[in-house]
Amino acid sequence: MPWEFDYLIVGAGFSGAVLAERLAGQLGKTCLVVERRPHIGGNAHDHHDAAGVLLHDYGPHYFRTNSDRIVTYLSQFTGWHPVEYKILSWTDGRFWQFPINLNTFEQLVGRPSTTEEMEATLAQWRVPIANPRNSEEVIISQVGVKLYETFFKNYTRKQWGRDPRELDASVCGRIPIRTNRDDRYLSEKFQALPKHGYTRMFERILDQPKIKVMLDTDYREVRAQVKHRHLIYTGAIDEFYENRFGPLPYRSLRFEPETLQTEFFQPAMQVNYPNDHDFTRIVEIKRATGQKLPVTTIVREYPQAFGSGREPYYPVPAPDAKALHEKYEALAAVEKNVSFVGRMATYRYYNMDQVVGMALAEFERLKILEQSQPG
Repeated sequence: MPWEFDYLIVGAGFSGAVLAERLAGQLGKTCLVVERRPHIGGNAHDHHDAAGVLLHDYGPHYFRTNSDRIVTYLSQFTGWHPVEYKILSWTDGRFWQFPINLNTFEQLVGRPSTTEEMEATLAQWRVPIANPRNSEEVIISQVGVKLYETFFKNYTRKQWGRDPRELDASVCGRIPIRTNRDDRYLSEKFQALPKHGYTRMFERILDQPKIKVMLDTDYREVRAQVKHRHLIYTGAIDEFYENRFGPLPYRSLRFEPETLQTEFFQPAMQVNYPNDHDFTRIVEIKRATGQKLPVTTIVREYPQAFGSGREPYYPVPAPDAKALHEKYEALAAVEKNVSFVGRMATYRYYNMDQVVGMALAEFERLKILEQSQPG
């Protein structure tokens, strides 16, 4: 006798968990959440290592948003630890303020300066490009070639395995350029981490009597045994279609943690290494979480090509990838009783709050469908 659920949800990250919670908690629908990894939370999963340091297992997840609605929703399941995310960049034998701001400019010219001088200097350095078409053009059109080569060019090559000229303008365009002293990495009005970690927040989101979670399970192994009215898929869209048009390009990561017998290792929670070493950054998330411990754990992050059992972390924002994805998107558009939600399922480089917003919007769509059903 097959199991019966209203919804079969593939993936226990933000998309799957939020939709399960809404469907179960608000509409009373039964949901089976299937996750092939041994934990909930997707790439936002965190845990305490042997030294007691709370680590983000899949790279730092800096939550931020301008949406009061999303903060209100998630605050049902967590308190918050406010953080102003600040990072540095190491190159030419020194730490630099980053993203580029007035402090960075003063480091470059070697003396105090003003916003007016910085703006005038950048106006001379900029390469005039009315409509930047790629990541190189978007940066040199803002700050010129020297700052582009100092902070962006090689970091982007390491991160994406492609020259910035091959990537959409949105890749480097995500990084702010400021002429004031605002040295925060991000600009959103709400910046914080879940007070007791992401995993604890996900546990609370999924704590519903009408939600069943299966870990270490590939949904393809159980789909035939699970009778369901609707499928919510949050995995890689090309995998859903068994690579019918060929695999989409992704970037993967390798993480190298190291526990050190010192309270802190580096002067910021994240230090970028655009021009030195094979890793792109060293993250000391303890500086963001606010833990009080005599030891620390740092994580070196090495970008890698996707394949050979590696996790897909980032859809590649490039014209060739977009063209291939459009073929899969056309298939998804005509699916009956299937929702594709999240970064991998829509092949978009979304932030966490955007994924939560997408899941809440899909819930509203499904709610209308449910209410239109007879009986």
